[in-house]
Amino acid sequence: MRKIRMGAIVAATVAAAAVVAGCSTGSAATPANRAPATQQIADLFPQWNAALATGDPQRVADLYAPDAVLLPTVSNEVRRTRAQIVDYFTKFLQSKPQGTIEDEIVDVLDADTAINTGVYRFTLTKDGKQQQVRARYTYVYELRDGKWLIVNHHSSAMPEG
Repeated sequence: MRKIRMGAIVAATVAAAAVVAGCSTGSAATPANRAPATQQIADLFPQWNAALATGDPQRVADLYAPDAVLLPTVSNEVRRTRAQIVDYFTKFLQSKPQGTIEDEIVDVLDADTAINTGVYRFTLTKDGKQQQVRARYTYVYELRDGKWLIVNHHSSAMPEG
C-alpha cells in the first residue's frame, strides 16, 4: 500500500539524522520559496527506476548530486563520489533491476528539501532467473539549480526476507 503524507520536521531532526539528498526531474522547478507537492517528490522514484531500465550507469548517476552519499543494498562500500556511484551501478545494472514501491512516505521539509522513505521490491535477473529482493529505502532530495537531485540514498535488504 502506498501512502504519502506531508510532514514538518524540525531542522534539528534533519541535522541529527545527517541526511540530505535530491534527484533530477527534468521538469519545471518549484517556484521560489514554495514547497513542492508530495506527488512531485513521489514522482522522482519512477524517474530513477526508468534510468535503471536504460542500463546506463552514467544516466543513473546523473540523478545524484556531486556530493551525494549512496549506501547501496548489495554492496558493503559507502559510495561518496560520482565515480564510486557509477561503479556501483555498473555492477548492479547487470542484474537488470526494476523496482516497485510497496510502502511510501514523503516528507517535504521545505522548498528545497524532501525525503521519500519506505519499502520497495526489486526484480533482479541473474543467469536468466528472476529473483525478488525487498528492501527499505530512504532518498533525501535537494533542489539544486532547478533540479531535484539525490543527496543521500540508503537501501538495505529486509532483515526478515
